Amino acid sequence: MEFTIQAQDAGSKARAGLITTDHGSIETPIFMPVGTAGTVKAVHHKDLEETVKAQIILGNTYHLYLRPGLEVLQQAGGLHRFMAWDKPILTDSGGYQVYSLTHRRKLTEEGVMFQSHIDGSRHLFTPEKVMDIQRVIGADIIMAFDECTPYPCEYSYAKKSLHLTHAWLKRCISHFDNTEGLYGHRQTLFPIVQGSTYKDLRVESAKFIADCGREGNAIGGLSVGEPHEDMYEMTELVCDILPADKPRYLMGVGTPENVLESIALGVDMFDCVMPTRNARNGMLFTSEGIINIRNQKWKDDFSPIDPNGTAYVDQHHSKAYLRHLFVGNEMLGPMIATMHNLSFYLWLVKEARKHMQAGNFLQWKNTMVPKLSQRL
Repeated sequence: MEFTIQAQDAGSKARAGLITTDHGSIETPIFMPVGTAGTVKAVHHKDLEETVKAQIILGNTYHLYLRPGLEVLQQAGGLHRFMAWDKPILTDSGGYQVYSLTHRRKLTEEGVMFQSHIDGSRHLFTPEKVMDIQRVIGADIIMAFDECTPYPCEYSYAKKSLHLTHAWLKRCISHFDNTEGLYGHRQTLFPIVQGSTYKDLRVESAKFIADCGREGNAIGGLSVGEPHEDMYEMTELVCDILPADKPRYLMGVGTPENVLESIALGVDMFDCVMPTRNARNGMLFTSEGIINIRNQKWKDDFSPIDPNGTAYVDQHHSKAYLRHLFVGNEMLGPMIATMHNLSFYLWLVKEARKHMQAGNFLQWKNTMVPKLSQRL
């Protein structure tokens, strides 16, 4: 994987770059639609590529390991071939799922023993096994195995967890560097910065991860319930330490305003289930604010979902029609809403990139942020 910076905003730490993988290039800043189990919910691959214009999507190690399973994925030739997606893929290591399954897992220095949410069967994830699983999945960018701490989190636990994550990272790197990919394309390993909302732990972790010298780095353990101010403070602190010549990935973030504020702090890559999950419940993100499409006020509003035409669907479907689909529980409603929200997020990061290249990103960002979170 290669990364080049093509433009640097003069008024902030934002930058526009290009990530090159064996499955194609990715213009940054970028938002990555979440395709947990080999599918971005409610969106056909053709629409994902041609309408949403996704450049890279996510898969999840935990979910793909359980279903369809490694044997099926390897027989298929990896996730790219299995799901017929020839653009880049990133896989999360399963650390967040381990965090979310507290009542179903046992954490030790060796790894994590957990129960499947599907059938209750028991499995052991070690750093080495997680690397092997992600070799079988075959994603272009794979994540180190880590523990994501909850919020709030006691300092003593956050420190202990951080050192465990660092010990696991050493094992991930060693095993990754001593194994080969299975399908003829290169894979890249990203370490993950942890440390909860404690400055000294975040600094310690960022320095440790920077010293590992990998091709890219991730920031984890944020957007788990902490105030946005804390998230931004930790993000800026970490971005100032991580190498500037390598992409920075803020995991699980977030709202449109979170994305823009974090771009201004030096983040290049984002993912979040919010645009897809909220779309299926009728919440739409637009350049003017947030719409609950089920509301009565949209019943006879025949204007586009976003008046600024940020998504393909804005030229084809009105608010009134989309509300009709949702009220009638028609399957097409969540499909259109999902395409809209993902298209909007991809539009947003592309506009951010344009304004960096034009030299006025900060001014544009400060104008956009107040609008993005208002309810229409």
